[in-house]
Amino acid sequence: MRKKSWDSKAKRQGDEERPQRPLDPDKARARTFQRAVKLLAAKPRSVAELRERLLEKQWTNAETVEAVLAKLGEYGYLNDERFAFGYASYKVRQKPVGRGRLRRDLQLKKVDRETADEAIKLVFEETPEEELIDRAIEKRLRLKGRPSTRAEVKSLFDHLLRQGFSYEQVAPKVRAAAAAEIDEEIAPSE
Repeated sequence: MRKKSWDSKAKRQGDEERPQRPLDPDKARARTFQRAVKLLAAKPRSVAELRERLLEKQWTNAETVEAVLAKLGEYGYLNDERFAFGYASYKVRQKPVGRGRLRRDLQLKKVDRETADEAIKLVFEETPEEELIDRAIEKRLRLKGRPSTRAEVKSLFDHLLRQGFSYEQVAPKVRAAAAAEIDEEIAPSE
């Protein structure tokens, strides 16, 4: 009994090492299409990201993958503009982030720069970046309290920069948050 499970495990490992025989083109296309649909059902993906995932398998090739991507594009399942806008607006709704962070995230998703910039522009037309910075500051103040020391002010400032907001936008907001703390300390003593 014990030997049987070891044998089947050894057989499976041997199958992985042995090169798979090539599928005929029609079977390879069907199998690649099924894999693409499963990957898209799991989560939305950019065209380049999906292409990369499909080419991971040995039983397919670039020609087959391109044919499958073209077919999915015809069906409306692949559209980088729609993907970039949906992804960017989801990120902004989920957590207040700035342009820089969104640009990096979309770059990691393999969306080209022009498409990403257009999606970011549309997202920030819906939700102004000033509003997002205010939300990010409010959330941070709820969690950590108002900054009272220079180190806490720097920590808030760095946090906002990491969220992708620009220095020009962050500096006055952080100064205002720090000044509000000083005003609150002065007011009770009067």
